[in-house]
Amino acid sequence: MFRLCLILMVLLSGCSPGQQGRTDNAPLIRLTDNDARGLDPQIVSDLSSTRIASDLFEGLTRFNAKGEAEAGLAESWTISADGRLWTFRLHPALKFSDGTAINAAVFAKAFARIRDAKNGSPHGALFAIITAVEAPDDRTVTIRLSNPFPALPALLAHPAMGALPFHRIEAAGDKWTADRPLVTSGAYQLTQWQLAQALTLSANPHWHDGTPQSPTMIWRPMDNLNAAMRAVLAGAADIGSDYPPTRHHWLKSHHKELVHSASYLGTYYYAFNTRKPPFDDRRVRLALSMAVDRQWLADKMVDAGNEPAWGVLPPALAGGFPYRPIWAEWPRQRRLNAARGLLAEAGYGPGKPLRFEIRFNSSSEHRKASVAMATMWRDLGVEASLLNSEASLHFDSLKRADFALARSGWIADLAAPENFLAVHKSDTGAQNYSGFANRQFDTELNAALAEADPKIRVQMMRDAEQTLMDEAPILPLYYYASRSLVSPRVRGWIDNSANVHPSRTLGVK
Repeated sequence: MFRLCLILMVLLSGCSPGQQGRTDNAPLIRLTDNDARGLDPQIVSDLSSTRIASDLFEGLTRFNAKGEAEAGLAESWTISADGRLWTFRLHPALKFSDGTAINAAVFAKAFARIRDAKNGSPHGALFAIITAVEAPDDRTVTIRLSNPFPALPALLAHPAMGALPFHRIEAAGDKWTADRPLVTSGAYQLTQWQLAQALTLSANPHWHDGTPQSPTMIWRPMDNLNAAMRAVLAGAADIGSDYPPTRHHWLKSHHKELVHSASYLGTYYYAFNTRKPPFDDRRVRLALSMAVDRQWLADKMVDAGNEPAWGVLPPALAGGFPYRPIWAEWPRQRRLNAARGLLAEAGYGPGKPLRFEIRFNSSSEHRKASVAMATMWRDLGVEASLLNSEASLHFDSLKRADFALARSGWIADLAAPENFLAVHKSDTGAQNYSGFANRQFDTELNAALAEADPKIRVQMMRDAEQTLMDEAPILPLYYYASRSLVSPRVRGWIDNSANVHPSRTLGVK
């Protein structure tokens, strides 16, 4: 009922930002795609719940306004020469929002709780590189890794490894999240949750960094992107986490001051089934990749600030210079001629046309991409049909390898190249949808994972990516872009590739 009233209020309000007349000291209102599914950061995994949990629970590290990992409850840390032992030193006199002391043992308990299968945490794989978390004394936390991992500070900023109130968890069990105010360790504590309406966060009185810029934050769920857009335009909300891509240019023309779009840590691609013909042949995969006009797809089909992609690592993880094969610079006709030659070598041509099915899950975006590629391939005499299914059936088919070419993609769990590359290792399992198995790629990636020097490691990751893309088990189309609407009254918002914007860093101008 609340959301219906809000939408009606917005529709009646006209289209001038701030027209609702909200005062300068009014709480900041952030819109999220869905209501939180829970408040336990070790149990929830959806984006909306994780964003809210990050406001409530702080770990050894946290993200700043630029989306970069920085010191949180830890004041400093050291790393062993082999990169596998990290030692963190906590700030003195840390407290939960109820005044209870925070000590190093909290983090050892948090890790043990994630690893304990009976607790049902979905984050075990995310933290699998950690082999042990120990607390030698009240202010020291040691973390041992199976391999060097320079991105550990970003991993530890995930709220699942935040300081949790085990004195409440041990007393109340699963009901600990029912406390109001909720006992927290971050900048805010939850004071009220009206299901499907609003979550109200107030400043944590014992937070080590004092009072955040906005003492009160309100998160409101709104799953309709058009309604969310109208709410921000009317001044009924300050921040919308997304908007319809079809409205991108209209918004930039009419409300440029609200629009924020940035390259995002995600790559949209299709996966070839390399286990069987016709896509067990590299020449066929490469020919189809060469014939796709990615620039047209990004500029004309998506048309929402996305960059074309020839590799899997987004620009932010590729030093600003993402993978681009030499043939990407060729005119279209030259690429088509080269593609015809590769198909002919593989035995396909006018007398034996290449035929296969493109599988995609329900979405106008996926349908447009599939239709566009099928149309582009007609110039090669290729006959591609379409198969659409709902998401769960689609991804179940990918796991069972029941497809020829299928819509896929990857959005980073954290800003690390290996997060994009490891999924294509031969030993990854069902998540390696293409079934790609290449000894050279596995060797290069394993060597990169064992390298402790961050600069050398990044270059080794890029070398592994080149091997991957030379074999072409996937067909990248474009890199994702984040889209947000931010009221001019908000200060502290910084566009970043991680699309991370902690509430504590935001204030009112």
